[in-house]
Amino acid sequence: MATITDERRTAIKEIVCDILELEDAEITDTSLFIEDHGADSLRAIEILAALEKEFKITIDQSDLSEMVNLEKVYQVVAEAAAR
Repeated sequence: MATITDERRTAIKEIVCDILELEDAEITDTSLFIEDHGADSLRAIEILAALEKEFKITIDQSDLSEMVNLEKVYQVVAEAAAR
């Protein structure tokens, strides 16, 4: 399994917080974007696009459904970067 640096974790969290309009303290690695933070599918696509741009990676659209919380986003980004 691919790993991710603390620096990347911080950058990912900043992107997600910015798009979901949340403060850093409002979100945890396991809080759910839709259920806990009221995100919709458009926000998920914005997160995916921002991550691809920031890290110069390609994330499969099929991975979008897995990106339900920060923990899963870290995993998807690590796997995409490892390809």
